[in-house]
Amino acid sequence: MTREDHQRAAARRAAALVDDGMRVGLGTGSTVAFLIEELAARRPAASYVATSPRTEATARSYGLSLTTLEDGPTLDLAIDGADQVAPDGWLVKGKGGALTREKIVASASARFVVIVDETKLVDALRPPVPVELLAFGLAATLSRVAPLRLRDAPRTPDDGVLADYLGEVGSPGALARWLEGCAGVVEHGLFAPTLVHTIYVGARDAIHPPSTGDVV
Repeated sequence: MTREDHQRAAARRAAALVDDGMRVGLGTGSTVAFLIEELAARRPAASYVATSPRTEATARSYGLSLTTLEDGPTLDLAIDGADQVAPDGWLVKGKGGALTREKIVASASARFVVIVDETKLVDALRPPVPVELLAFGLAATLSRVAPLRLRDAPRTPDDGVLADYLGEVGSPGALARWLEGCAGVVEHGLFAPTLVHTIYVGARDAIHPPSTGDVV
């Protein structure tokens, strides 16, 4: 099987979780593109919250029904990819630049399901860790949050500045707390295991992070 075959297999398994009447969050990235195709083929009577303009445009092109968190602050399910998945369930996300919206949607969901292929599995999280920064006072933020590299990328839909933290990750929890305490950091791409319900890795058995379960 090719990498795309594994991405589609994970997407198909996650799509099967979506039932009529659900409100579902859709992440951003290549594996989510396969997810949208699978949902369009199944056509459950669900509504979807997109985490990026790209995902919104793709979902619309397939005829999926879109909604927002303003229409209701909670979701039944959110499905998204990841850039790195550690054995303890910690994730790095945000390579596509939608990390803040992705974390808001994941946090608003009763279940957050991650879909990846095996290339995303790592022994330990490593840099870069995506971050979104406030444009105001950017030079001051850059002087405090180092080492940090600004991306040559447009502003986010919420006018944030995208960058990557290049220092060692070490303890993901400690790094997450430090970044959250830095003024000017809007959000970071470290997602804790407590946020994750299930991880689908291609056609392999589902993984439940240690904080919520065991390997199936």
